[in-house]
Amino acid sequence: MDVMPLLLLVAGSAAVAAAARRTPAPAPLLLVAVGLVVSYVPGVPDYTLDPDVVLPLLLPPLLYTSATDSSYLDLRAQLRPVALLSVGYVLFATLAVGWAAYLLVPGLPLTAALVLGAVVAPPDAVAATAVARRVGLPSRITTILQGESLLNDATAITAYKVALAVVVGEGASWAGGIEEFLVAAVGGTAVGLILMAPLHWLRTHLKEPLLQNTLSLLIPFVAYAAAEQFHASGVIAVVVVALYLGHRAWEVDFATRLQEEAVWKMVAFVLESAVFALIGLQLPVVLKGLGAYEGPDAAWYAVVLFLVVVAARFLWVYPATFLPRFLSPRIRAREENPTWRGPIVIAWAGMRGVVSLAIAFSIPLTVNDGEPFPHRNLILFLTFTTVIGTLVLQGLTLPPLIRLLKFPEPDPQAATLAEANAQAQASRVAEERLDALLSDERNALPPPLADRLRDVLERRRNAVWERLGQVNPITGETVDDTYRRLSREMISAEREMFVRLRDGRYIDDEMLRTLLRRLDLEEAAAYREAT
Repeated sequence: MDVMPLLLLVAGSAAVAAAARRTPAPAPLLLVAVGLVVSYVPGVPDYTLDPDVVLPLLLPPLLYTSATDSSYLDLRAQLRPVALLSVGYVLFATLAVGWAAYLLVPGLPLTAALVLGAVVAPPDAVAATAVARRVGLPSRITTILQGESLLNDATAITAYKVALAVVVGEGASWAGGIEEFLVAAVGGTAVGLILMAPLHWLRTHLKEPLLQNTLSLLIPFVAYAAAEQFHASGVIAVVVVALYLGHRAWEVDFATRLQEEAVWKMVAFVLESAVFALIGLQLPVVLKGLGAYEGPDAAWYAVVLFLVVVAARFLWVYPATFLPRFLSPRIRAREENPTWRGPIVIAWAGMRGVVSLAIAFSIPLTVNDGEPFPHRNLILFLTFTTVIGTLVLQGLTLPPLIRLLKFPEPDPQAATLAEANAQAQASRVAEERLDALLSDERNALPPPLADRLRDVLERRRNAVWERLGQVNPITGETVDDTYRRLSREMISAEREMFVRLRDGRYIDDEMLRTLLRRLDLEEAAAYREAT
C-alpha cells in the first residue's frame, strides 16, 4: 500500500489551513480552492472519495467533536427550530430539488432525480461549524445551525436509501419509507441512550489518562458501528452519546480533560482540513465520467440546480420561523420573537460539504437488472457543482452579510461581570469547604500552607474583576494581564534553569520531564484563565 498520497494530503491540507489563519479567507474555502488547482497539477494522484471510508471513519469523529463542543441545554431550548430544519427542511429540499431536476434534465427519471435531491439536501456539519466559528454569529443562530448540521445527515441518508431502493428495483413505498425513517431515528436514539451511561462510567472510572483518551477516540466509532449493526442511524447515535458526554465532562479527571481537549483539537483540525481539500480534489474524477453531458448543457443544469437549492432553503426557513408563532400562542409565550435578520443568515448558511459527495459516490454503477444507474455521472457532477457553489458563494458572502445586517454586539463587560459573580460564588463555597476541612485534626496544615490555599482562592476570585480595571498607560495591559505575563516569564526562567541542570548532569531526563510537566500544568492553568 502506497501511503505517500495520504501523507501528502494530510500535510498539504494542514499547511493550507494553517496559512489560512493569516488571511481573511475562511480555511474551508481556501482548502477547496487549493484542492481545485492542485487536482490538475501533473503527478498528483487521483483522490477519489470512498464512501466506505468517509461515512464510517471520517464522519463519526467530526460529528463527535462538534457535538461535544455544543451545549445540550441550548440545543434543547432550540429543539423545535432544529427539528424543523434537520428533518422538515431536508425532506422538503429532497422533494423540491428532485422535482426541479426531473423537469430540467430530459430523460432523467423522477426516482433518480429524488436520489439527487436527497444527496444535496443536507447542509454539512463540517462546513457549518467551520464557518460559524469564524464569523461570530449570535449564539441562538449558531446553536440552531449546529443542531441542524448534527442531525440532518441522518434524515438525508435515510431519504437517499428509500429513493435508491426504488431506482435499483428493490421496491419501496411511502409506508416503507416512513418505517425506515422511524427505525433509523428511534433506533439511533435508543443505541445512543443505551451506550452513553456505560461509556461515561468508564470515562470516570479509568484512572490512567492515556486509557481514558484512547476510549475517547474510540467512542464515536463504537456508537456509529453499533447503531449501523441494527440498521439504525449511526449519526444520531454518535450525536446522542457526544451531547451526554459533553454535558457531563466536568466529572472526568482534570488530566484527562487537558489531554482530551488537545487531542480532539488536533483530530478535528486534521480531518476538517483533509475533508475540504478532498472536495476540491474531486474535480478531475467528476469530469472524467461526465461523458455526453459535457459542455453548455451541464453548466446550465448546474446553475439552475444551485439556484433551486438556495431558493428552497429560503422557501422553507421563513415559514418555518414565523408560521408556528402565528399559529401557537404557547410558542409565542415561550420563545422570544425572532427578528427578520436571523432567518436570512440561517437561510444563507446552507453550505453543502463532503457528506453529500460521499453519498453521491456511493450510488451503485448498475441497478438490479444489470442496466447502468440512470444518469449517475450527471448526478455526481451536479452534486459536486452544488457543493462547490454553496461553499464558495455562500461561504465568501456570509461574513459580509452578517456585518451588513448589524447584529447586536455581545456586551463583553456584561459577560465578564457574570463570570466574576460566578467565580465569587464558587470561591465562597470553596473557602467554606476549606475551613471545614482545616477544622479536622486529620487535615492539619502549617499556617503558611493553609494561607497559600487561601491565597489561591483570593487570586482566582480577583482575577476576573481585575479585567474590568484600569489599563497600564504604557503597555495597555490590565493588572491581570501584567500578572499573567510576569508569571509566564518566571515559569520560562525556571524551565531554562531545569534544562541547564539536566545538561550539567545534576538531574536526569526523567526528573526533568517531571519538573517540566509541573510547570506546563501551571502555565496551562494560567492560559485557560486568560482565555
